[in-house]
Amino acid sequence: MTHYFIKVISQLSHSYSALSWQLFVGTSIGVQASMTVLQALVTDRELGSKFKVPAGSLQVIVLISSCVFLVLNNWTIYPMYQRITHKKLTPLQQVGIGQVFNILSMSISAIVEAKRLKAVENEHSMLVLWLFPPLVIVGIGDAFHYMANVAVFYGEFPESLRNTATSVTSVAFGISFYLSTALIDLIQRTTAWLPDDINYGRMDNVYWVLVLGGVLNFGYFLICSWCFTFRYFQDDKSKFIWGFI
Repeated sequence: MTHYFIKVISQLSHSYSALSWQLFVGTSIGVQASMTVLQALVTDRELGSKFKVPAGSLQVIVLISSCVFLVLNNWTIYPMYQRITHKKLTPLQQVGIGQVFNILSMSISAIVEAKRLKAVENEHSMLVLWLFPPLVIVGIGDAFHYMANVAVFYGEFPESLRNTATSVTSVAFGISFYLSTALIDLIQRTTAWLPDDINYGRMDNVYWVLVLGGVLNFGYFLICSWCFTFRYFQDDKSKFIWGFI
C-alpha cells in the first residue's frame, strides 16, 4: 500500500508542474478578456450605419479562432509537420507553441493599447477592429495548448485517476480566471495604470507585465520539459517519452 502511494505521488508530481505553467497562461488570458471589454467600451464600435459591436461579445472571436484552428491543426498543420519531419508533433511541443502565441497576443495587445492612447491624445477614437488581431492570436494559441494540456494530464495521472485528469484543464482555467481578478485588483491598488477612466491610465503596461510573465513562464516550461521525463501510455502495450525537443 505504501509503495502504491509513493508511486502515485511520484506520477502526480509532473502533473503539478504542468498545472503551474497552465495557471499562468490562463491568468493572462483572463486579464486580457477583462481588459478587452474595457478597451472596447471606449473605442468606435460602429460597423456601418445600423450595427454597433457589443463590447462583451468580443470574446466570441477567441472561440471562433480556436474552433477554426483546431480543425486546421488536425487536418493540415499536424499532418504537414509529420510529412516534413517524419515525426509527430508531441503534446509538449504543442503546449510550447501555444504559449508562444499567447505571449505574441499580449505583445500585440500592448501595442494596440499604446496606439489607442495616442489616438485619445489626438482627440480621435480608435476603431474596435484593432482589438480583433490579438484575440484571433490568443484563440490560435488555445487551439494548440488547450487540448495538448488535456493530453499531458491524461498521460501523467495514474491510471486510477485518468477519468479525473480530463477535467483538470478546465478546472485550472476556472482557477486562472479567479487569479486574473486578483491580479487586476492588485494592479489597481499598487499602480495608477488602471483608473476608472482608462483613457488616463496605462493599460499597455499591464499587457507588458503579462508579456514578461509569459516569457518567464515559458522558460519555466522549457526547464520542466528538459528536467522531467513525461510519460504517456499510447496504448496498453507500448509507451513513449514526451520531450519538447
